[in-house]
Amino acid sequence: MSLPSVRPFSILTEVSSDLPASYLKKHGVIPIPILYTIEGTDYDGSPEHSLPLDLFYDKLRKGASAKTAAVSIEASRQCMEGELKKGNDILYIGFSSGLSSSFQNGCLAAEALRQEYPDAQVRCVDSLCASLGQGLLVNYAVQKQQELCSLEDTARAVEEIRPHLCHYFTVDDLNHLYRGGRVSKTAAIFGTMLGIKPVMHVDDEGHLIPHAKVRGRRAALDQLVKNMEQKLSPEYPNPYVFISHGDCLSDAKYVAEQVKSKFKLKTEILDFIGPVIGSHSGPGTVALFFLGENRTEKKL
Repeated sequence: MSLPSVRPFSILTEVSSDLPASYLKKHGVIPIPILYTIEGTDYDGSPEHSLPLDLFYDKLRKGASAKTAAVSIEASRQCMEGELKKGNDILYIGFSSGLSSSFQNGCLAAEALRQEYPDAQVRCVDSLCASLGQGLLVNYAVQKQQELCSLEDTARAVEEIRPHLCHYFTVDDLNHLYRGGRVSKTAAIFGTMLGIKPVMHVDDEGHLIPHAKVRGRRAALDQLVKNMEQKLSPEYPNPYVFISHGDCLSDAKYVAEQVKSKFKLKTEILDFIGPVIGSHSGPGTVALFFLGENRTEKKL
């Protein structure tokens, strides 16, 4: 066990981690807002300034489109500087650079603050994760912090476990992936007609990649669990898993029950996919996150 840092450190991450507000408050994790827009109104994605999630998904189901914007350098700077002024160092675990420029902007903010606060440490780690995958990585950092590991040792441990944090998603509506540029218009139309449900994962570079195509919703949910079975390794035990969903709680619970039945693992957090990720994945998305042998998959 490492000795504690001379200065305490705060953990910061964007709201794209989809960690519940209760978790953030309990563990002192500082959320960095991400702007999203729906029906002409801007929200910053924080629990205090966001649509209720059931209302957000209801609007999407009725045809509304939502857009997101990367965190600005100034917004990251404000969140970080608030902690530095308290005398805390910073461990910033950023939204995957493969999906957003938010992490790059966070690094630029951190570099500027290092010049202004030369006695402080501001450490940036690219999560290469999204949704509760990012949240699960943050949770790992929280555990290390609670063990009184130093900032640097915590960051190093997070980077070491990162390639083993597996993400598997399935979506119910291909049209949202089409709007996000993940599938072609033709694939969206014919896939919808044929009941094709894609299963996707996040690769080693933090990109969202197609993994498999199955017919039918239940088959897609089962495929998430089959993928987990193939990836589990005794070298990377899971005390629990995280599951997020796009306003389809019963489907998420079905996956949780399968995980519990097959692998004797409980679900520590089962919660909504927030507006930042949900703007692109849409209603009906179910995502499963766990530690496994590796993330590597063959591209379709």
